[in-house]
Amino acid sequence: MSKDLLDIIKERRSIRKYTDQKPGDEEINKIIEAGLYAPNAGGGQRSMLVVMNDKDLVERVGRLNVGCMNRNNLAGGYVSSEQPSIIDDPSINSGFYGAPTVVAIFAQKGFLYNIPDAFCCAENMVLEACNLGIASCIVARGEETFSTKEGNEYLRKWKVPENMECKCFVLLGYIDGEYPHSRQRREGRVLVVTE
Repeated sequence: MSKDLLDIIKERRSIRKYTDQKPGDEEINKIIEAGLYAPNAGGGQRSMLVVMNDKDLVERVGRLNVGCMNRNNLAGGYVSSEQPSIIDDPSINSGFYGAPTVVAIFAQKGFLYNIPDAFCCAENMVLEACNLGIASCIVARGEETFSTKEGNEYLRKWKVPENMECKCFVLLGYIDGEYPHSRQRREGRVLVVTE
């Protein structure tokens, strides 16, 4: 029986502790398909997805991701005790938290709506992952990750077109430990106006 979409939205959590078990090809393909059907500006379908399914590759790119983080740009210093982030624990040395599969989401350089396009794609993917019982997390710092010499080498090796830039990543795998509790929604975040 299919879950209600709102239930999936409420159930989904950002997971930062993973087992080594990879999602199967069928699940990955469904998650990718969900991303490809995300809303995109003008129906242009300008996003490109690169699936990293090799543990060593994921670890190397994850280290590039954490290495480019500028802590001066943070708007808060605490994320979670259940699923700590690199904000909570500076000793974490991979921005991908040990996830066995990571999808890099690229968007067209210079396109006004490339960020919304990429993050709509990522949101669809994490919702489908939750629907399939797969843990996920969206991670930013895509452009910075590939701006290094090593990052540029990956782009050339993967034959990513030069007019594309990475905007974010979707981590996929299975949770290591207990599923986090839901946080209470903060009051005062909705304003209804009539004029």
